[in-house]
Amino acid sequence: MKTFIKELWHFGLKQAYACIFGGYLLAVMIITSYWYPLEAIHRYDFIFLAAIAFQIFLLVTKLETLRESVVIIVFHLVATVMELFKTSDAIGSWHYPEEYVFGIANVPLFTGFMYSAVGSYLARVWRIFDFQYSHYPSRASTIVLVTLIYINFFTHHYIWDFRWVLLAVTIVLFFRTNIYFRVINQYRHMPLLIGWFLVAMFIWFAENIATFTNIWLYPNQSEQWAMVSWAKLSSWYLLMLLSFVLVSLINNLKLKTTTQTITETT
Repeated sequence: MKTFIKELWHFGLKQAYACIFGGYLLAVMIITSYWYPLEAIHRYDFIFLAAIAFQIFLLVTKLETLRESVVIIVFHLVATVMELFKTSDAIGSWHYPEEYVFGIANVPLFTGFMYSAVGSYLARVWRIFDFQYSHYPSRASTIVLVTLIYINFFTHHYIWDFRWVLLAVTIVLFFRTNIYFRVINQYRHMPLLIGWFLVAMFIWFAENIATFTNIWLYPNQSEQWAMVSWAKLSSWYLLMLLSFVLVSLINNLKLKTTTQTITETT
């Protein structure tokens, strides 16, 4: 029992460290929703500048590596493109109700950091838990899958939504895949599909907090806040997969066999 408690404690500490960027952003959103005394700068712009300042702090203090900062930049670009489409007047999947200066069209620039927080978490948790995998599908197949997932985020507004087909393909590709993680010395493992679901659940909880603090609003929340639909979990799950594969292109993918661990280089 003592060993279990010690390992659980270390697991919690490592997870907290991995979530440091996302946790910071969420804290800023919550605090500024209840207390924001600055009149010279819009709240959204303050969040944007605060995210940049914290990013610099993480790099200077070496709490974040240059590779992890590259992940944040990539996610920022990919997310901003999707945000521009989703918040356009013709689509209106959600909107940002407050004013801002730092933004493009209907998208304040801090929004890219919200997606980057997911990529930052994955890159950091990958490193500190020394992730390894068994029965991981080919890199080419995962790239094709997440490309189709990203395209579907756009095309489902005009043609049939293929998300359930894509989720089925995901299960087929990854149902045998286990993720191995080291908390202290010993490796533990779990099905990768379940790991993604748990992270997607935490993102969904964070999304509820963010919408409650007026960061963005869905159409059904415009007049009065309501809990984000459980159906959004499917979107977050697919986004989690997209994020994971993007990070896998930057990090070494360690494959675990019955006799040894090898690093995939192709």
